[in-house]
Order: sequence, then C-alpha cells, then structure tokens
Amino acid sequence: MAILRCNNCAYLREVPNEHVGKTVKCPVCEQASAIHDTVVFVKKLIDKYGVLLGKYRELEQAASPGTEVLRSDTRLLKVEEVDLHNTAVMTNSMQYKPIISWFERKNVQVEVNHNALDTQGFYDEVAVELGDNFPVLQDVLDRIRKAQRNNYASVVLNLNDYSQNQIKTITGFCKNLYEFSFVAKYFYNKNEKRVHLTLQSMSAIVGFFNGEWLEWYVFMKLLKHFYESKGLFSCLRNFNIQFANEDKYEVDVFFLINGRIPVFIECKSGEFRSFIEKYCKMRRRLDIAKENFLLLVLGVSDEQVSGLTKMYDITFVNEAGFIKHIAGLVT
Repeated sequence: MAILRCNNCAYLREVPNEHVGKTVKCPVCEQASAIHDTVVFVKKLIDKYGVLLGKYRELEQAASPGTEVLRSDTRLLKVEEVDLHNTAVMTNSMQYKPIISWFERKNVQVEVNHNALDTQGFYDEVAVELGDNFPVLQDVLDRIRKAQRNNYASVVLNLNDYSQNQIKTITGFCKNLYEFSFVAKYFYNKNEKRVHLTLQSMSAIVGFFNGEWLEWYVFMKLLKHFYESKGLFSCLRNFNIQFANEDKYEVDVFFLINGRIPVFIECKSGEFRSFIEKYCKMRRRLDIAKENFLLLVLGVSDEQVSGLTKMYDITFVNEAGFIKHIAGLVT
C-alpha cells in the first residue's frame, strides 16, 4: 500500500498503490498532499531518524561524558494494527474533523459523542455477535426485551426445538453476555436444554438491547469494511446535529468517504413507518443523494427494501445488504 501524508496537518493514511506519485487534497485540511511509495517513504524516515539519533548521542555525550551512550541496536517501535474492538482512536478530533467541516459548509453544527466512538468496552463485540447471528439469536433478543419492558428480573430459554449448532450459538452468546456483564447470572441446564439468565437493570444495558446494539453493529461492520479496503474515511456515531433554525436531531451513523461522499444511516430495530417522512425531509435539508441516505430496518426482506425504496425519497436497506450497497457507492 502507498501512503498519503499531509505536510501541513500531518494526516496519514494508507491508499492503493496505483495512486503513487499523485497529489491530492488532504481530506482534513484540504492542502495539496503527495502520495508516496511506502518503501521509499519509510527509508526517508529511517534516514532522518538516523541523523537525529546521531545528533542526540552527540548532545548526550557532551552533557554527560561518563554516561553510557545509547546502544547501537536501538530500534524504532513497530506500528501495530489497530484493534477495532479495543481502541479510542476514533475519538481523535482529527479523525472526524472532515465530517464537522462537511456539516459546517451546510451551516449545520455538530455535537460529538466521544463515548459512542470508544470501543474499549464490550458493546461493540456483543453487537457484532448478535448481528452476525441474528436469525438464530432473534428469539433471545426478543425474550430479553420483553422481560425488560415488563420489569422481569430473569429469562428462561427453552432450546428443545433448536439444532445442536443453533444451541451452541445461543449458549455461546449467553455465556458471553455473562462474561461481559450484560447479564448478572447465566446457567445452562444441559439435560433440560434450558438457559437461565438473570438480567441487569442498568439503563445503558436496557438501551443496548432495545436498539442501540444495531447502531453499534452497523458502525463496526462499516469500520471493518473500510479499514480492510484501505479507503479514506471519517466516521461518527450517535451524535447530534443542529440546523441554523436550531432544529436538533440525533444521527445514528455517519461516514464520509474519500472526504466527499456522505453516508447517512438511521437504524431501526422496531417500528420505522412513522419516521419515514421525517427522514425524507432531513435528506432534502442536508442535500444528500437518495442512494447515500439510508434507513436500515432490521429484518425486512429484500423485496420490501426494493419496494420501499421505490416508494419513498430515501433508500431502505436491511442488515444483510447494507455493506454491499455502501460499497457500491465508491466503485
């Protein structure tokens, strides 16, 4: 991979090799920035490091003649790959600054929620496990949500009608809920094929099962997609925007691809019909192309997605097809 490095703001990102030698606008500060061959770029860094290290050793010797000089085998620390499920890197203001600028050009103010970008907790892991196995885990989620609505303290899951593979998926998920403290107690009676869960009543956990998990799922799947594709992007989740007339709205997920392609995603795990008009109006106010403004509705069929998209002025997607749709926006 090649490297885009801005000399003005120090923005750094990998890009495909075919862009080597080109000059592009920095997605953060919009200054002209060169794209370098990675090997050549690293060699130059090492050369500069060697010069600076030599000067440092000279200064150290001059200041403390009797002190041991730095060993000759000193190495630069390796840059490890980002662990997307355990990082605060997305909370860095330089990461989401292009999104702030994009909204400001439309006279819209942004209020960032840094907690919604920090993946050092376990919300993201549980959300991805739930979303990736939703056809099997849907009943588990429904039972938990029903118990929470009725203020029940526990849930019992009867697994007699499930296959062995499905039982393995369900019990593994429930065990992880306990390991990550999403439930207070977990017990599986293998003979009776029953799972016993004692629920947590904290508002953050209740909110997660009530729909926030879907935001985390969409956010993490897109994050993984763009990191693996080495594309340029900025992202925000669960943040507020305010228009010039002081109308204020919460946005579930927003990505800005290559500094110019907005992707607005509203996630609905339950009733969505009453929100259609609201988001059609918001799309027009933000002047986002229809194919880039998505209402992701959990569990709707591909046929419903197609029909609803033709009927309304926004694009409908489901949890199975949103990645493919968004990938098509940048090809």
